Amino acid sequence: MRTLLLAVGKLRPAYRTACDDYLRRLRRYGAVEEQELRESARAPTTTQRRREETARIEAAIPPRALVIALDMGGALWSSEELARRLEQWRGAAVPVALVIGGAFGLEPAFSAGARFRWSLGPLTLPHELVRVIVLEQWYRAWTILRGEPYHKGETA
Repeated sequence: MRTLLLAVGKLRPAYRTACDDYLRRLRRYGAVEEQELRESARAPTTTQRRREETARIEAAIPPRALVIALDMGGALWSSEELARRLEQWRGAAVPVALVIGGAFGLEPAFSAGARFRWSLGPLTLPHELVRVIVLEQWYRAWTILRGEPYHKGETA
């Protein structure tokens, strides 16, 4: 299964280190790559900034990819639920694109058009931290599916 994490902005060193660790671990389970997209810091409004950043994301999504947008208004999934979904997506034989917007999020129309909208909860989190959490949860879901000891909760 091919997983592509598309995220707006560059990570500061501590976040970069954490993400690289999870990316390294995830490569045991399949192809995974991360693509950082340029922020639109010079856009005159937050609306224009979101629009430009979302256009870059759309251009980077592979054909036929199953798009999962990180969105505060999305569904709340437990780690076990994410693992069950991952198992279904793995069987679909299409790339999975995990999409994280920049500091001002994603265009609402993009999120609404994504196949899935995933929320990490009602807290406002820095987009850099969201990237670490998403990779950690993606790794955790794989370990649940494989019955590996990383996850201490219920197993799928």
